[in-house]
Amino acid sequence: MRIAELKAKLSEHPRAVRSGETLTVLDRETPIAQIVPVHESGALKVRLPEPGTPRPNRIRIAKPVPAKTDILALLLEERQNQR
Repeated sequence: MRIAELKAKLSEHPRAVRSGETLTVLDRETPIAQIVPVHESGALKVRLPEPGTPRPNRIRIAKPVPAKTDILALLLEERQNQR
């Protein structure tokens, strides 16, 4: 299934997976992901944060460190070298 179809029918796909179907997601005819059913009941555990843990929107973000290097130039150079 293509990404557009996945988005358009998102509420339908969990039912198919829950019934045992594996879905392959395509990006321009290239498989990029699979959505598979979880077979073990203990395979995935969701836990609550420890008591006293701040909410994510309350965590302060560190100030950026001033850099003497142009990060964007480094990124562009790296991408050019990968081609």
